[in-house]
Amino acid sequence: MSPESTGQNEHYLTVFRREFRTWRGNRPFWAGLFTMAGGLPIAYFPYANMHLGNVTLAMSTTAGAGSLIIGVLLVTLGLTMWFHQIVRVFAGVAAILLALISIPIANFGGFVMGFVLAMLGGALSVSWAPAQPKALTESAEDSDGFEEPAKDQAAPAHHGDESPVFTSAPPTTGFHGAAAYPGRQPAPYDTAADTDGGRPRA
Repeated sequence: MSPESTGQNEHYLTVFRREFRTWRGNRPFWAGLFTMAGGLPIAYFPYANMHLGNVTLAMSTTAGAGSLIIGVLLVTLGLTMWFHQIVRVFAGVAAILLALISIPIANFGGFVMGFVLAMLGGALSVSWAPAQPKALTESAEDSDGFEEPAKDQAAPAHHGDESPVFTSAPPTTGFHGAAAYPGRQPAPYDTAADTDGGRPRA
């Protein structure tokens, strides 16, 4: 055994608890547990007998078979939520419907206990959704917080066919800004012609 493999030195209960926590987090665990717990009293009470001294009270009804079927179906749906969580929405809706049907059939839903547990388990199964991986969550946060680098303030901004517009003040040396814009020739107009309506230079 390598001394670096510290996982082998842990107690088996710690390893089991960690694996069970991982298994529980990948499925609607509490939904399945409540659904199965709700099916047990619904199926049990119609066939149970209470003894009060020498008196035996039988709580069986004419719909005892229906109560047994509802209880077994609720337990089956709870196991489906655990081991086949892809159909959790269907299982949750079916559990809610069976809980409602158990009120007039199975002694008011197992004396209301089974009804409440089955309704809670079905609602939890419908609303459960798998968690996103941590790596995807961190990458989404990084993409949202990305900031573009600041643009150069002195870069010219072109507007169609117009001359480039500088955000910073260009140098004022040269004739009609010839030094500020290399490659551009001064207009063939003198100052007198500019004031006289743009008469060309002779």
